[in-house]
Amino acid sequence: MADFPGKVSTQTSSTEPQRSYGIPSMIDLDFIKSIPGILLLAEIIAGLLVWALIASTSYASIPAYGWVMFVSVTLWLLSIALFVVLLLRFYQSLPSVPLPLVLMVFYVVAAVLYTTAFLADAVSVPPYWSSWQGHLGASAFFAIVVTLLYGASSFFAYLDWRGEGQNAAASTVPV
Repeated sequence: MADFPGKVSTQTSSTEPQRSYGIPSMIDLDFIKSIPGILLLAEIIAGLLVWALIASTSYASIPAYGWVMFVSVTLWLLSIALFVVLLLRFYQSLPSVPLPLVLMVFYVVAAVLYTTAFLADAVSVPPYWSSWQGHLGASAFFAIVVTLLYGASSFFAYLDWRGEGQNAAASTVPV
């Protein structure tokens, strides 16, 4: 009993859970600061500009703008959904989904679709002066910007899928 005070812990424990009054822990703030996160935000903003500039005109008179609107609005909505999934880490609840492969396929398909939308947009800008020529020309500019952004995202998704330069066999064989 002589060493009783030395063996007793005087720390108290609390059963009450710790509360966080700031940003919830499920939000991945590092994603927003990463290159893919910045590219995805830029795709959302520039994609919004593409369809908003076309929607502010009488685009129904030129059939090609129907395709441009379909591609830009669809990919804009899918990009917003992807941003939410990546920001809130919903992908962690589906470990069987190969996220790097899914992202690479999404970005490559988006880049190809936006390339066709850009070409349709640029070719359909009227050569004569009209009240909507500036909007349509600006939408063609932002369409190529979004195309390049999706291309850059495709490249980074490819690097992530490939394992950033690692050999696929080295990353799958347990050591």
